[in-house]
Amino acid sequence: MDLKNNIDNTRRSFLKLAGLGGAALCLGFYVPGDDGAILRRPSDLTDADIEMCAWILINTSGKVTIVSHRAEMGQGAYHSIPQIIAEELEVNLKDIDVIFAQGNEQKYGNQITGGSSTIRGSYKNLLKLSATAREMLVAAAALQWKVSIADCYAEAGNVIHKPSGKKAHYGELVQQASKLEAPKNPKLKKISEYKLIRQPLHRLDTPLKTNGSAIFGLDKKIPGMLYAAVERNPRLRGKVKSFDASLAKKVPGVKHIFTVRMGVHNTFREGVAVVADSTWAALQGKKALRVEWDDSGFEHLNSPEIFKRQEEFIKTKEGLPLKSQGNPSAIIEKSNKKLDVIYQTPYQSHSCMEPVNCIAHFQGDKVEIWGPIQAPGWVQEYISTQLGLPKEKVIVNMTFLGGGFGRKAFMDYPHEATMISKEVGAPVQVVWTREDDLTQGPYRPGISYRCQGVVTDGKIEALQFRMAGQNNDHWRGGKKDAANRSTSEGFLEPYYKSIKNLSISDVPFETPIPTMWWRSVYASTNGFAYESFMDEMALEAGKDPLEFRRAHLQDERCQKLIDKMEEVSGWKSRKKNEGYGVAITECFKSTVGHVVKVSKKPSGGIKIDKVWAVMDCGWYVNPDIIRAQVEGSIVMGLGAATIHEITFKDGKVEQNNFYDYPMPRINDIPTIEVYIIDNEEDAGGVGEPGLPPFAPALTNAIYDLTGKRIRKLPFSLATV
Repeated sequence: MDLKNNIDNTRRSFLKLAGLGGAALCLGFYVPGDDGAILRRPSDLTDADIEMCAWILINTSGKVTIVSHRAEMGQGAYHSIPQIIAEELEVNLKDIDVIFAQGNEQKYGNQITGGSSTIRGSYKNLLKLSATAREMLVAAAALQWKVSIADCYAEAGNVIHKPSGKKAHYGELVQQASKLEAPKNPKLKKISEYKLIRQPLHRLDTPLKTNGSAIFGLDKKIPGMLYAAVERNPRLRGKVKSFDASLAKKVPGVKHIFTVRMGVHNTFREGVAVVADSTWAALQGKKALRVEWDDSGFEHLNSPEIFKRQEEFIKTKEGLPLKSQGNPSAIIEKSNKKLDVIYQTPYQSHSCMEPVNCIAHFQGDKVEIWGPIQAPGWVQEYISTQLGLPKEKVIVNMTFLGGGFGRKAFMDYPHEATMISKEVGAPVQVVWTREDDLTQGPYRPGISYRCQGVVTDGKIEALQFRMAGQNNDHWRGGKKDAANRSTSEGFLEPYYKSIKNLSISDVPFETPIPTMWWRSVYASTNGFAYESFMDEMALEAGKDPLEFRRAHLQDERCQKLIDKMEEVSGWKSRKKNEGYGVAITECFKSTVGHVVKVSKKPSGGIKIDKVWAVMDCGWYVNPDIIRAQVEGSIVMGLGAATIHEITFKDGKVEQNNFYDYPMPRINDIPTIEVYIIDNEEDAGGVGEPGLPPFAPALTNAIYDLTGKRIRKLPFSLATV
């Protein structure tokens, strides 16, 4: 058949099915829209304005291979995508292999792993793609056996003829299937018919990560590879004035020492690279360097100065409006009983368990990169611009990531590795130490909030938020006369219906400190301020904190979420001398509510007794992965709220390693119960939305127990 004549080029969303060398069935899927399937050969594709997310291959042995366009950094994409495909394709998970795609936005579309987007952005097309393939394989079998399609069904990678029991595995049918036209509207299963989806199946990547076969960035080796460590300026924007390499050159194995610059957003950080034949030699050579820095021409800030300046800004400036309705300013100004308080959250490091690392091999007309990378397309774009190479000549290979949280969606470390490889003419692996990671950034920005409100007759009459903190969009050329688009992140949409006089604004604030997205982005800081202040308004209204939220969140899904929170936590039967706090936030199309219970320790301080988390993420894949992500989010939120922060003195970071930037220990972690709301709504995110409600629920619980309102993070549970 002539496939080209069957293509409707006006469709933006379609499935592709074609023969692969006459030996396999090749399938691809696209994110935008959901308007049908069209057959097309890979060699015919012109992916100019279509986002392709992955390919599926079925070879003649019946093995299914998924080429995943997104990174696996612990969030579960490596397992969840196969679990979706296996459901509609009717194959066993053990018969699926997963490999990572190279960076190629023309072929795969957006490959950034962030914003909890992997499942919510592609699940509908994954289901449709898999069902399309299944129906074509069934049709191929029916043609081969000369029987009715209605008498055939798919199961466990086989097509079976019901009356006769005749069976053929998918590998025997791929060639025949590749010649058929893809159905435009394949029949999808109802949720009640799922056999794999919504089941707590064991993750496919767990064995790989426990038996040592998973390849992380630090595991990757390239023939002829050298190793590099870099002594970088501790202040962004500083220069190398001079360096003494005499002692470093005496370290056995050290081969090259030179200055290097890496791009950090819209500026550069300078350093001195030591290249050796082993990581150990490179690190020892780095320690032996003597570098003199030129740090003139820019501000060297201290943490108290940063937050004092932010406070001044939010008290004296209106800011750039992001959301505005009614006239809250006039109501607040006239009121004699207005609330007017300031909340503050600190800078935080990402501190992934796998420190930053990258391999690059510059080869004149191209460069190839291997490593733990969240955003291969951004890396390609940046390096192609910096080196004047065509984008397709920047080849990016993703490995497993030992954590990302936004840090590894950054272009600095691949660029630095590329420049070092270019200088020495060989592949080079650049390894960052924990100290490099903590002192170089980028960081979650520290932010101050001014929260003002008026409560009348038990309800919010006016509400006004002003935020002052670094806008991550500005690093990438965002408009400085527009509000930070994330100023309202974490704040629930239904509030806009019930609060008639409301404004949320961004007061522009800049420093030389490099910042970047951190797990749940601005919701992790906004949520603390906005949901803590919601509790303050509930107190002003004389209302139960959860009932106060219920009255302002009339959306049916929110009501069901609150019902579940009440049920599982025993909210209405809580006792005296028990502190209970609640918070509800929304980000990446998911809503999460936390209830935290605290008590006083006999020895002093506060003990977190229990956390109940209720997540409404709509359609979901694997409840075990969801629970793990919410639990991990709570642990990360606990650390950021009560244990660690990044501080600056004379423009330099004061923390160096886990001894002064400690992580929560197992004995710090309370009992956590996670509940998932079952519904058939569109899928939301999972990896990030579980974090923002924790800090405000905790501090609201502490207020309930002690009467002490905490408005600045981090704080010590031992000294509350």
